[in-house]
Amino acid sequence: MATEIKAPTFPESVADGTVATWHKKVGDSCARDELLADIETDKVVLEILAPADGVLKEIIKDEGDLVLSGESIATFEPGSAGTYAAPSDTGAEQAALATEKGSEPVLSPAARRMADEKGIDPALVAGTGKGGRVTKEDIVRHMDSAVQPRQAATPQAPAPVPAADSPVFEGDRVERRVPMTRLRARVAQRLVEAQQNAAMLTTFNEVNMKPVMALRSQYKDAFEKRHGVRLGFMSFFVKACAEALRRNPGVNASIDGNDIVYHGYQDIGVAVSSDRGLVVPVLRNAENMSLADVESAIRAYGQKAKEGKLSIEDMTGGTFTISNGGVFGSLLSTPILNPPQSAILGMHKIQERPMAVDGKVAILPMMYLALSYDHRLLDGKEAVTFLVTIKELLEDPARILLDI
Repeated sequence: MATEIKAPTFPESVADGTVATWHKKVGDSCARDELLADIETDKVVLEILAPADGVLKEIIKDEGDLVLSGESIATFEPGSAGTYAAPSDTGAEQAALATEKGSEPVLSPAARRMADEKGIDPALVAGTGKGGRVTKEDIVRHMDSAVQPRQAATPQAPAPVPAADSPVFEGDRVERRVPMTRLRARVAQRLVEAQQNAAMLTTFNEVNMKPVMALRSQYKDAFEKRHGVRLGFMSFFVKACAEALRRNPGVNASIDGNDIVYHGYQDIGVAVSSDRGLVVPVLRNAENMSLADVESAIRAYGQKAKEGKLSIEDMTGGTFTISNGGVFGSLLSTPILNPPQSAILGMHKIQERPMAVDGKVAILPMMYLALSYDHRLLDGKEAVTFLVTIKELLEDPARILLDI
């Protein structure tokens, strides 16, 4: 008896999702817990797994379709593999007929992105999706079968003759249009809302990174041997921010309507760049974490972001955010708030500069720090005091341990 494959129950903060990729097509046999499809939400990609050994009988929601929490997206026939036969009127035949008639093949969003990236002519790909729709898996199979993709003509080979109804591009001014991912769209929306709804202001300072760099250089090998993780700079910044937030509770607060919510914990989000866009996993109770705990958590989050396996829980909440543009070479920037948080710290590139020290010029590794804050909640004095606290803790890391 066929069973329904449903979208997972989304949290209250997620209204709906979009079917990003079907990894199986109708008639494919599946093993229990084998990946069937990916559903992309505003925050994460959710995996849909096979409930048992069996066959994918019907796809109700195609790639690119909107799905609601708990909505049926497919039907599944449990049992031994290969017991279900796909309809004889296959999508491949329909796609071939559509191509013969000169009509444009229908592509799923994921397939269109891959075709654009790989330079593949969709008209050469046999679609096996519903109604002859070309899926991402069809593109992969087409590449694997060594069918010659459409490429730019070389000087030694004549350019292919375009079909009568295909666009002709002259010269190198070629454009391509791809749909914005839900994550990118959501990030764009939140950034615009932050600028429109908050009285955002940025204050700057600079920190001498020599003490932290010396400490890291002295103990990095012993640290890695003891804890199994490398000692980086981010853990020092997380601990410095956690202590600065404890001393300046207003920076750790948020606005909720006409109320101010003061958080008695420091949940610090660390902005991470992934293939899908910017994500901010949260280090919960960072004030209770050791340097090794922070480094281990950041490494784990980075790997999950790379694999697209960050969960909604990983990125929910957060009372403060740290963004490190320095890893990309940024010397100075003004980070944008992550609502409803009241402040965000921007780290930047470490660069040697001549500095005046005790009346003499010394070459020191300096980093600019930027603190963007919501002026509705924080006055300049509180923001500057917070940033100076971070500077003092980093320039004398023993203060973190001694609580002075």
